Amino acid sequence: MNSVQLGKSDLTVSRLAYGCMRIAGTWNPKEITPEREANGRAALLAAYEAGYTLFDHADIYCAGGCESIHGRLLKDSPELRRQTILATKCGIRFGDDKSPHRFDFSKEHILWSVDQSLERLGVEQIDLYQLHRPDVLMEPAEVAEAFEILHRQGKVKWFGVSNFFPNQYDLLAQFVPFPLVVNQLEMHLGYLDPFVNGTTDQCQARQVTPLAWSPLGGGWLGAGGKVPEGDKREKILEVLDVHAAKYGVSRTVMSLAWLMRHPSGIIPIVGSANPVNIADAAKADGIHLERDDWYRIYISARGRGLP
Repeated sequence: MNSVQLGKSDLTVSRLAYGCMRIAGTWNPKEITPEREANGRAALLAAYEAGYTLFDHADIYCAGGCESIHGRLLKDSPELRRQTILATKCGIRFGDDKSPHRFDFSKEHILWSVDQSLERLGVEQIDLYQLHRPDVLMEPAEVAEAFEILHRQGKVKWFGVSNFFPNQYDLLAQFVPFPLVVNQLEMHLGYLDPFVNGTTDQCQARQVTPLAWSPLGGGWLGAGGKVPEGDKREKILEVLDVHAAKYGVSRTVMSLAWLMRHPSGIIPIVGSANPVNIADAAKADGIHLERDDWYRIYISARGRGLP
């Protein structure tokens, strides 16, 4: 798989990332059985074999269980660390009997979260650390202070954000003394907002790499994906299938290649835990859509012609 530079960082990563949210097979860490762990390892190894080097985690994925599975694999196969750019996130706190579901960018929570992820992953440094969802109570100077501490301590190499609108990115970027190198966003043919709300424009202008989560819309845009009969999305799938046949690839590959054709340099995050699907998705790196084909697919996603 080809490689690209991640934003303004010195990190070189694969053109597709592997998303580790599903490798535990559950959201409850107490339910990680030996079989589920083995399946998670098989998914990770399939990603390494297919050439993925950017691995995306978050502290909430199976309450840290996904990070732990990857950490145990790296401990058993330390040579894989040289092939791994580790990314993870913090900021989402689930509710309980005492507290509501909330977001938390406080200095204390960021610093604590990094230490927990480092321990679970079994590494001394996280390559890319992201704030998961915008905290309405964010104090940008406080976040910047936490980032500076983590960078100075060598615990985090580079920082980014996730699900930020351009104004939210700009606010934080004014306070952080080094580049925020990524913005991880929901982007797929069923959700085109980042292409029209200024987000991908900002990424191009500031040399920020967009990471696309759920690039297959949760699965319906992938090979074998379906929508209810009569659903307006049927037209998207029809057009995708025509173009997948033209280029000799699966619908999964065509959906990912469509994103990757955008000049902002979108890196789709592939989230399947199926080794066959992980390998198939990697083929999108070898497809370059013609402009007319890209627009035919785009128009089908818009559901109406261009003005």
